[in-house]
This record gives sequence, structure tokens and C-alpha cells, in this order.
Amino acid sequence: MADPILELAGLRKSYGALTVTDGVNLAVKTGAIHAIIGPNGAGKTTLINQIGGQAAPDAGTIILDGRDITGLPIHARSHLGLARSFQITNVLPGFSTLDNVAVAAQAHAGHSFRFFRSVARETALTEKAMACLETVGLADRALIRAGALSHGEKRALEIAMALATEPKLLLLDEPMAGTTHEETARLTETLEALRGRFTILLVEHDMAAVFALADTISVLVYGRVIAEGAPDAIRTDPEVRAAYLGEEEIP
Repeated sequence: MADPILELAGLRKSYGALTVTDGVNLAVKTGAIHAIIGPNGAGKTTLINQIGGQAAPDAGTIILDGRDITGLPIHARSHLGLARSFQITNVLPGFSTLDNVAVAAQAHAGHSFRFFRSVARETALTEKAMACLETVGLADRALIRAGALSHGEKRALEIAMALATEPKLLLLDEPMAGTTHEETARLTETLEALRGRFTILLVEHDMAAVFALADTISVLVYGRVIAEGAPDAIRTDPEVRAAYLGEEEIP
């Protein structure tokens, strides 16, 4: 059994009288796709913000690859191998798709940005960026302006940019949001192709994608994990079905 790459212990966050995460314990196994689901207002975004460093927990610990990162800033977490798709993927619409990925790789390496000439002219960056684009199926769009990509292609580009940082753990916060049925299917295939190569913690409302991809699913309701297990166990859990009644349909 693979050791966990991420461990949360007693994670708690309140805003005034509202407790948003309430003693969350979670372990994400190395190489797994671990999904977090829950109805609106369950605390999913706050939980991801604590892992990513955008919000400081009031209590509890966050361990990444054996190291306590609870008090570390965002950039330090990134250099330790934590990548969050929406955090690092502010697509530069006037730059090519290739340049967007090259800039992400360059930033992770700690080099200064050279916006006044294409960073993709540097061979090492170009090769790395192209490999990431091939992984997400965008190699044929490498020289297209990022602003001209479809919404689904931009979401794939965001994943490529995250991969360019060589993550140990990839946090994906609703990568299917706003995509068409066809784009969701392509993104699901892309994430499936990453299985075993990268550890993924996925927050997603598209239940079909979640149940197709996840090795383990944790269900968050009112800031607490009410169930965790393999997709088949979660699908038939009565408490989970009750939590989603009128909110999401469990496939």
C-alpha cells in the first residue's frame, strides 16, 4: 500500500461563529486520484485553500511528503511540490499556448521573467513545455494565442502549466467547471492518462467525472468528512445520498 503524500490532521477553520472546516482528517496516497465532493457550502474551497496556503488553519496540521507545511507560504509549498491549478494558471491571453507553459516552468525554476522576448526560444524550456502540452493533448495548439483557445482547451492548458512545475501533488479545483459535455470527456481522459504519474487531489461537482476517475472519494458536509472510500462504497452510502438529495445526483 502506497504511503500518503498528503496528511491532514484535525484541520479546523472558522470565520467568526461559522466553522467551515471542523476537524478534518484526510490522507491522500501517493499516485492516487483522490476526490473531495460535497454539497454547496460544505467547506471544500476553504479546505483546499488551507492545503494550498491561501488560508491559515485555526488548528491542525498539513503534512506534505513527510514535512509539516502548515505554516509555510504559498511559494514555499510550490517549491516542495504542491501545485494548484487555478492558483498558478492565470493564462496570459496574448502569449502563445507554448509560452504560457514555458513561463510556468521558468517561474518554478526561480528564473526571472523575460516577457519582452519569447521564453519559448530557450530550448530546455521549449522541450519541457511541449512535453506538458503533449500530455494534455494540446501539442497541435502550441503556437496559438492562449486567448483564442476554447474554454475546455484553456482548462487543459491550466493543467499543463501545473505539470510544468513538476508537482508531487496536484490540486485541481473544479477543472470541469463551465466545460461542455465533449470538453468534460476530453479532460476526463486527460486526467485518466495522468493516473500513477502524478498524485491528484480533485474537487469537482461533475459526479460522472468523479466516479470515473477517483480511487478514493471523501465526502465533506458542513466542514466534516462524513464518508470516505472507494467509488462503489460511496455510491451506495445512505448518508451520502441524503446529503446530495436535491443537490447533486450520484451516478
